[in-house]
Amino acid sequence: MKSLKMRVCSGAVVAMCAFSSVAFAATIAPAGGSFSAPGTIVVSNPIAANVSCGITLSGVVASDGSYAQINSVVVTGGGLCGVPQIIGLPWKLVASSTTAGSVANVGFSVLGTNCGPSTINGSWNNATDTLTATNQPLSGNCTINSLSVKPSPAFTVSP
Repeated sequence: MKSLKMRVCSGAVVAMCAFSSVAFAATIAPAGGSFSAPGTIVVSNPIAANVSCGITLSGVVASDGSYAQINSVVVTGGGLCGVPQIIGLPWKLVASSTTAGSVANVGFSVLGTNCGPSTINGSWNNATDTLTATNQPLSGNCTINSLSVKPSPAFTVSP
């Protein structure tokens, strides 16, 4: 009986260690600094499909590097690119690993149709300083077909 209790306790400790390593996110540097991240976005919504625009995300990295807060989103380009109203700011970018992360509260409104706010998942590449996302659904029957932004100053994501 004592042996069984010891095994159960040991198994619980191993499981807690495994889950605790998953719970820790990566950090973003430079911590505490402002950034601007220009790039491109392609979206589909109930009004139009595959609308391609320029986008610039701006904000600040938390002082401990645990996340980046996106305070401003500017969409540029012709046609429907001038229509969206950004909603849900600030958005919060959290690196879950050195190659992946999520942005919470992403949303925009197009001619009375709300897209989001939703959480989107993306990929990070330290070598190219690029955050990308593809085929990310937003509530309201909308999709971010592709997103690619490059922060300046360059982000470095580490475990």
